[in-house]
Amino acid sequence: MAKILVIEDEENLRYSIKRTLAKAQHSVFDTDRIAPALEVVQAQEPDVVITDLNLAGGDHGLDFVKRLRLDGHSTAIIVITAYGTVESAVEAVKHGADEFLQKPLSMEELKVVVARTLENRKVRSRLDLYERIEKNSRGGKEMLGQSPGWLKTVELAQRLAKLPVKSGGEPTTILLLGETGVGKGMLARAIHDFSAEASEPFVHVNCSALPANLIEGELFGHEKGAFTDARDSRQGLFELADGGTIFLDEIGDMPIELQSKLLIVVEQGTFRRLGGSKERRVNVRILAATNHDLKERAERDEFRRDLYYRLSGLTIPIPALRDRRGDALLIAESLLAAGARKFHRKGLHFSREAKAAIESHTWPGNVRELANAIQRAALLAEDDVVGPADLALGSSAIPVESVHGGAANGHRVAASVDDLMFDFGRGSFTAEAVEERLIREALRHERGNVSRAAKLLDMNRSSLRYRIERYKLDAFIQELAVS
Repeated sequence: MAKILVIEDEENLRYSIKRTLAKAQHSVFDTDRIAPALEVVQAQEPDVVITDLNLAGGDHGLDFVKRLRLDGHSTAIIVITAYGTVESAVEAVKHGADEFLQKPLSMEELKVVVARTLENRKVRSRLDLYERIEKNSRGGKEMLGQSPGWLKTVELAQRLAKLPVKSGGEPTTILLLGETGVGKGMLARAIHDFSAEASEPFVHVNCSALPANLIEGELFGHEKGAFTDARDSRQGLFELADGGTIFLDEIGDMPIELQSKLLIVVEQGTFRRLGGSKERRVNVRILAATNHDLKERAERDEFRRDLYYRLSGLTIPIPALRDRRGDALLIAESLLAAGARKFHRKGLHFSREAKAAIESHTWPGNVRELANAIQRAALLAEDDVVGPADLALGSSAIPVESVHGGAANGHRVAASVDDLMFDFGRGSFTAEAVEERLIREALRHERGNVSRAAKLLDMNRSSLRYRIERYKLDAFIQELAVS
């Protein structure tokens, strides 16, 4: 079903067009003037506009066509012209119209032309999308792989991507399971890109990065006056994803008190904004991901059992990189070639020893660790041959900047506290500065996941959240979530 705007000043003809298209299950808006037509375009964003070129009151359909294209609207346009004024229709096509029809109008021909126009629009949108993906994709190299386990995962993702956003009146939900860094976010994006809704919105939500007191408003929106700073009504991320896909990353970290509201969306596709009473409906595919054992958490009452059972109906397990024999080197070669282009280092290649090191390393951080190691090697290797030392796989030490903001000067934060080094010859350090830096590095290591960073620092989540607010690190977490 498409949204179609009809602009025709002959009332009987306008009624016939509207009735014909409504029978074809389209949503039809109609008017006889340009001014109200512009209002409909702004409010409804129709898929197709059908306009007569010669309208009453001095309005001209050609001016409307020009206006739409100058304003950047991509809606398809079909113009209607009287016999003998084909030149005007050709002029309209030159200015952005997609098709033209001559009067007297055949309703059967109109249905065929509308169907063809909608199909062409879909193909054009898909081609534009693929061009954007090709130019801007940040995860294409990491999606490579030829191991049986990985190929099975990709095949399953492609099959599930063909499911409609709604099945039996309920949103389609898919759960992605895998360790940190295996590429859950990249696979979620791939599922969306494989789907028929690829040109619709894809909204990525990091559930662990959103503060607990803000996550409901972010997901479901709020009405004016819902809380102290709610000066205006605001759409939530579910509304912004309408027609496309919403990806709930790290769903295991979602506060349990909010899971009941999410369950209603999963089961019915409906929700209410924070502070609102109106029930809203969304047509959206729900992808969720976690590295937690949700079944175990549900059994411990740390995650709603009913929500777990609804999410786990369609599950895609993603293998760890250590279980994908041969894929690490394949991905590394592609990433190194990309790094060589990025850093203008023609001829950069791995030594035989480096290749052996890549294949034998267990990659506890999975594809994310591999990508970081290759990028660092492409940037820092002293010559064109990347050796094992350039990959720095034998040490867990991470070079960081000093708390003063300067270069690390060789000092490293290692896995053992005994290995920490402070050069007081360069000046003094405050305990707060050191603590803030430690928290930043833990959050960076866990890509903004507060729960996992808290475990890394051996403190509870509320204690870490207190320090995050104290050091004003919420913006830093948001940057990590989208990077």
